[in-house]
Amino acid sequence: MKTDIHPTYFPEAKIICACGKVYTVGSTREEIRVELCSACHPFFTGKQKLVDTARRVERFHERVTKKATVATGKKVKAAKRAVKKAEKIAKEEKESK
Repeated sequence: MKTDIHPTYFPEAKIICACGKVYTVGSTREEIRVELCSACHPFFTGKQKLVDTARRVERFHERVTKKATVATGKKVKAAKRAVKKAEKIAKEEKESK
């Protein structure tokens, strides 16, 4: 193994968040500054907001509800045929009486 090629390891390196929280970890950098940590990130604090500027979520919900109300495909066609057949049979029975 070659000597003097590895970076210096700092076992007491500090991670400093913008909110002021400080963590001590081992790293090859003596000090690391971050914008978000688990103490201030919305996902971990429960204050998460959904920002939907392009209406993507709204359009998705509209599309899903439209699919639920307007059925398509083979099953719908089969159901329509069954209804017509039942009406035809009922009509024939009514005429025969």
